[in-house]
Amino acid sequence: MNIIHQHLDMLLRLAAAGQLFIAIVGPMLPRLLDWREAIHRMPLLVREVFWIHTVFIGLTCGIFGLITWVFATDIAQPPHAMMRWFSFCVGLFWGVRCVMQWTHYSSSHWRGLFDKTIAHWALFLGYGAFTAIYFIAAFQK
Repeated sequence: MNIIHQHLDMLLRLAAAGQLFIAIVGPMLPRLLDWREAIHRMPLLVREVFWIHTVFIGLTCGIFGLITWVFATDIAQPPHAMMRWFSFCVGLFWGVRCVMQWTHYSSSHWRGLFDKTIAHWALFLGYGAFTAIYFIAAFQK
C-alpha cells in the first residue's frame, strides 16, 4: 500500500484525465454510438431530460477532473479536511456508478457480444479505479 501512497498524486492525475476525457466524449456518445434516431423518437420531455443530464454529467466529470488535476498534490496529502470530503464524495459518485453498471443495465446489451463485453468491463474497471483512488485519498492516514 505504501507504493500507492507514494504515487497517489500521479494516480489522481490519471483519474483526472479520465474524467476530463469522459466530460469531452460524453456529449458526443449519441453520434458515436448512432443513437440519434432513437433519441429523436423519444417524447420531447424525455429527450430534453436526456440532453440536460448528458450535459450536467459531463460538467460534473469535468469539474471533478479539473479540481483533481489542479489540486492532486493537496488531495494526495490533504492539508485540510475539505480535501478528504471531496475525495470521499467523488469516490462515492464513482462507486455508485460501478454498482449501477451491474444493477441497471441489462446484460442483454453486452453478453455474448465480444466488443460490447470488453467495453462493459473496461468501463466497470475504470469506474472502479476512480472509486479506489479517491477512497484511498479520502481514508489515508
